[in-house]
Amino acid sequence: MRKDAVEHSPITLDAAESPASLVSSGIPGHERPVPPPTLERPTRPVGPKFVVPFAFAQLALFIALLGPVMVSMAIKVTQVVGEANATTAQGLILGVGALAALIANPVFGRLSDRTMSRWGRRRPWLVGGSLAMAAFLFVIAVGNNVPTLLIGWFCAQLAANAAFAAYLATIADQVPPRQTAKISALGGVMQNVGVLASIWIAGLFTEQMIPLFMVPAAIGVLGMLVYAVVLPDQVLPKRPPAMTLKAWLDTFWLSPRRYPDFAWAWISRFLLILGSFMFSTFRFFWMKDELGLSNEEATSTVFTGVLIYTIVLVVIGQLAGFLSDKLARRKVFVFASTALFAIGLGMLTQVNTVGGFYVVEAILGAAYGIYMGVDLALVIGVLPNPDDAAKDLGVFNIANAGPQSLAPFLGAFLIGGAAKNYDLLYLTAAALTFLGALAIVPVKKVK
Repeated sequence: MRKDAVEHSPITLDAAESPASLVSSGIPGHERPVPPPTLERPTRPVGPKFVVPFAFAQLALFIALLGPVMVSMAIKVTQVVGEANATTAQGLILGVGALAALIANPVFGRLSDRTMSRWGRRRPWLVGGSLAMAAFLFVIAVGNNVPTLLIGWFCAQLAANAAFAAYLATIADQVPPRQTAKISALGGVMQNVGVLASIWIAGLFTEQMIPLFMVPAAIGVLGMLVYAVVLPDQVLPKRPPAMTLKAWLDTFWLSPRRYPDFAWAWISRFLLILGSFMFSTFRFFWMKDELGLSNEEATSTVFTGVLIYTIVLVVIGQLAGFLSDKLARRKVFVFASTALFAIGLGMLTQVNTVGGFYVVEAILGAAYGIYMGVDLALVIGVLPNPDDAAKDLGVFNIANAGPQSLAPFLGAFLIGGAAKNYDLLYLTAAALTFLGALAIVPVKKVK
C-alpha cells in the first residue's frame, strides 16, 4: 500500500463483542458471529491524488454505461428491427439489463469484500469488470438480432456492476467520515455529467455502430485503469471463513429488525428513485401529448432540460456536500431534498409550456444535487459492517436498480393507455417520493 496516499489506523474487532461482526441470516435471533478481518480505517483526509482519479473513474464508467441507455441502444435497435418494433425491443433489452444490475451489484460486492488478491480487494474487479464490459459492448456493436443485443447488454451490465460495486466501496475504504459527503457528492456530479457526455459522444457516431459503442467503452476502461493504479487498495490479512449457500443467499438481505437505520435509508432511496424514473421514463411522451411538441422538438427540449438539471445539480450538490461535512449533519439535507423533489414532480401537473418545464428541471436538479451530495454519506454512516462495505452497498444498490424495472410498468398502468392521465402519474410519483422523505426521519445513528 502506498503510505503517502491515504493514512489509516488499524482497528481490530472482537467477534464476540462487536455487533458489526454478526452476519445476519435474515431470521431474527439467528445471526452468526464471524470474526472479521483486521483492516485499517481511513483517518487522514484524501487529497487531489485520490479525488481526481476517483472522479474521472465515475465519469468514465457512466459515459460507457449510460450511452446505450440514453441514445446508443435506441439507434442500434432501430437499425436491427426497424422503427415499428424498436420501442418494444428496447424496453425488453433495457429491462433485462436492469435486472442484471439488480443481481450483480450485491453479488460482486460480496465477492470484492472477500477477495484475497495480492493486488487488493477492489482493484481486480475495477479492472476486470471494466474490460469485460467493453467486450460485451463490442458484442452489441456487431450484433444483428435482438437476442444477441439482449445477451450482450445483460452481460455488459453484470460486468459494469462488478466494477461499480468495488468502486463504490472504496469510499468506505479510503475516505474518512468527515469527507464522505463531499466525495460522494463529487461522484454524483460525475455520474450526471456522464449523462450529458454520453449523449454528446453518441451524436458524433450516429451511423457508425462500432465507434458508437466502443469509444465510450474505451473511456470507461481508461477511467477504471487510472483509478486502479493510484488506489491504495488494502489486502485482506487472512482468508475469510467459508460461506454456506444460505450465507450467499443472504447477500441480497440485511435484517431490517437488526439494522433499522440501514433499512429506512434503503426505503427512502427506493421511493425517490421510483418517483424519479416514473417521470423520466415517460417524459418524452408527456412532452408530445401535453405540450404538443414534435419528435425533434421533444428531443431538443429533453437535452436542454437535462443540461439545466445537470448544471444546477453540479453547483448545488457540491455546496450541499461541503455544508453537510462542515455541520456534521445528514438527515436534514436528505429530508429537505427528497421533499423538494416531490414538490417538483407535483408541479409538473401545472406545466403547459417548455419554459415551465425548464423551471421544474432546475428545481429537480437542485433537489437531486442536495440529495446526491449527502445521502451516500448518510448510508455509509449506517452500514452494518465496514469490512463488508461492498456487499452492504450492493444490497443498498437494489434500491437504485429495482425502481428502474418497476417504474415503466407502474407508470404505464397509471397513464392508462389511451387515457393519457399524466396528472395521476406525476401526483403518484410525488406522493411516493414524499414518503421517501418521511422514511429518513426514523434514522437514529446519523444526525
